[in-house]
Amino acid sequence: MGKKSKRNRSTTKPSEPAREAPALRAPRQEEEKETKDNLRFQDPFVEEIEDEEGDDDEEWDDVNEDDANNGGAGAGYDLVQSWNPLTGERLKEGQELEMDPTAYKMHHALSADWPSLSFDIIRDDLGDHRTRFPHCLTAVMGSQADRPEQNQLTVLKLSDLARMQVETEDDILGEEYDKDKDDDDLDESDDEIDLDPVAEHYSMAHHGGVNRVRCMPQQPHIVATWSDVGKVNLFNVESILERFAASTGRTPKKQPQSQQPTAFSEIPNKPFYSYNKHRTEGYALDWSRVKPGQLVSGDCDGNIHLWTPKDQGGTGYTVSPAYQANEKLISRSSTKGGNVMKSVEDLQWSPSEATVFASAECGGYIRVFDIRAPGRSMLNHQVHANGADVNVLSWNRLVTNLLASGSDDGVLSVWDLRKFSSPAAAATTTNHKGAASATTPSPLARFTPHKSPITSVEWHPTDESMVAVTDDVGAYIYDLSVEEDEDQMAASGHDNNATGAIPPQLLFVHSGSEQFKEVHWHPQISSCLMTTALSGYSVFIPSNL
Repeated sequence: MGKKSKRNRSTTKPSEPAREAPALRAPRQEEEKETKDNLRFQDPFVEEIEDEEGDDDEEWDDVNEDDANNGGAGAGYDLVQSWNPLTGERLKEGQELEMDPTAYKMHHALSADWPSLSFDIIRDDLGDHRTRFPHCLTAVMGSQADRPEQNQLTVLKLSDLARMQVETEDDILGEEYDKDKDDDDLDESDDEIDLDPVAEHYSMAHHGGVNRVRCMPQQPHIVATWSDVGKVNLFNVESILERFAASTGRTPKKQPQSQQPTAFSEIPNKPFYSYNKHRTEGYALDWSRVKPGQLVSGDCDGNIHLWTPKDQGGTGYTVSPAYQANEKLISRSSTKGGNVMKSVEDLQWSPSEATVFASAECGGYIRVFDIRAPGRSMLNHQVHANGADVNVLSWNRLVTNLLASGSDDGVLSVWDLRKFSSPAAAATTTNHKGAASATTPSPLARFTPHKSPITSVEWHPTDESMVAVTDDVGAYIYDLSVEEDEDQMAASGHDNNATGAIPPQLLFVHSGSEQFKEVHWHPQISSCLMTTALSGYSVFIPSNL
């Protein structure tokens, strides 16, 4: 123990010397020698203020000297700027995008041997509305190889998809104890376990590049593909899903553990059904969500073929040409070299009616068909007066009168089908003969900030107002429930309807990949999206959803 100075324990207060002004005080005598009865305190931490100020000046002089030598203030340091594909310029050579980890709850990227134009997410038996990490998903995708015989249809399983690990102030200083902390916060801390994602995949040979992939909603192991050699194929990937389930110690719910076979069925090396009656390749393909096994396909010649299953198992089909693009209604603005472009770009079955589907076509047309009326469309509108091709469609599953479309001129539109046949909702336009015609309905919402063609659009599976979109440079999430503040917009002079304006409904922008092609919401993981692009795949959950 350190020594302590002895104190006067007398109860009488010692007399204090008379105080004098500092100027009248006598010069200080030589200090008495320190003894054990007269200890003096000395501060070991002496503040040398003058020296520190001098050191700071020298440090700033060094920094300023370095800036001067390197050509100005801040030289020698990497300048980090935010970049938006809708407002920013094209990246220059040598520039790279760096992800902000705070923008994502989860983000994982994956590259492949060959790029993919299309994929689809396979539903699993792990439950709906999943929010707890780590996540697991299964998807099927087709390749675009340089030779037809090198293409494959791949079933991919990603597991142990963990939450983004973002260093916070609590990580550095330690989290403050809070006795009122609830169990939900403890669950979130469990979600923050750092795991390495696991990828498992099986591939099957596919002749020709895969233009479109779609899984049957009622039987997700039945997969339809559109090949660039002009064939529509049906594959059964159930044997692959069985292998995935066995790798995690689970078995399909349809059979008890005791009845599971000891050996897996062989993975097929070819489709169980193939159709080659289309005259050319196509991209339009969709399964009915109301009638199991019912399929519709459209090609680049404007032909739409209807698939009717012969049995509930979907092993046999009756396929017949049902509809054609109407050349008389194609605008001259879509003609190239004198040949009318009549391609069917996309098809969507109604989510509530077993006999109704819609088509997106060249020339700016959207048509609605009822298979009970063969050979003709029930509704036919040129929704883009400039003749821009309608590339993609998505029918809202929760509000079934809403249809979203994306066009070749970068315009995202939302249509109310109840007003498609209403003359009051149609705007008067001039057709290719110069005559006035009321054929262009007014959209419920229209967004024009995109500078490249819209390549994919899909409504959120559980939020009726949210839609995901892709163009060449990014994936975007819009929320139509966000309303514009008219007073604020008027005060700022900002017009959201102007071409290139960023609307307040735009919630999130995901970029960093090269040439985005498709985006899909995961139907069971809340707010999880997956994209495919020329450079690979990405799976993410935005932090603001």
